[in-house]
Amino acid sequence: MVSNRPDWDEYFLQLADLVATRSTCLRRQVGAVLVKNERIISTGYNGAPRGLLHCLDIGCLREERGIPSGQRYELCRGVHAEQNALINAAFYGVSTSKAVLYCTNQPCIICARMIINAGIIRIVHRGNFDDDLAIKFLKEAGIELLLKPQQSEGVNHNR
Repeated sequence: MVSNRPDWDEYFLQLADLVATRSTCLRRQVGAVLVKNERIISTGYNGAPRGLLHCLDIGCLREERGIPSGQRYELCRGVHAEQNALINAAFYGVSTSKAVLYCTNQPCIICARMIINAGIIRIVHRGNFDDDLAIKFLKEAGIELLLKPQQSEGVNHNR
């Protein structure tokens, strides 16, 4: 009998896909799940900081200014999904040392630097975001990277 049971990586990526559905970004919905010993320690999706209006409510600053994907990250209301997963772990006092990050997109350079300093040891992602410098930094830090592309249509992970 053939099992449709996903392996751990696919299981946590599917959960990251679900987390991405909470995103309030108009351009790209991203979800992240932090895991230790096959247990979820934190999740995050991209959206405005706590208590601030979301782009869904007031529009996209980057779109209004014609800023292309992958440029001028500082001109955005949103906090990246990876950042929110790390922040949520810190907020609730959970160590991220030796954790695995599952993300619907490849992390950008800003997130890569935070991931390195947070002690993440492995990243499993769906790709769909080209940031060669981020990959270079992550590899230099000895973080294992695994690309597992999306198997079926679902959440929009494009910017």
